Amino acid sequence: MDKTIINIKTDRYVKEGAQSAARELGLPLGTIINAYLRELAREKRVIFSVPPTPNVKLRALLKTIYEDSKKKTVKGLSYAEAVEHLNRI
Repeated sequence: MDKTIINIKTDRYVKEGAQSAARELGLPLGTIINAYLRELAREKRVIFSVPPTPNVKLRALLKTIYEDSKKKTVKGLSYAEAVEHLNRI
């Protein structure tokens, strides 16, 4: 395979984070970057993914559920009783 060099500039923290993640996966960072470049060449598209972030209403609901779960325990409910309970809240 004919090799070439690509020089890029990135934030030091981005590089260190990427190197750390690659190390955790047991792969060299160059191998991961080459895989991304091959995918770009093959697919001719770039996918940026952002972790889903709950909206304000959902965050408030999750907080309420979490607080309620600390206050009470529900034991010994049948499936139907559990569904009925969930429908009431």
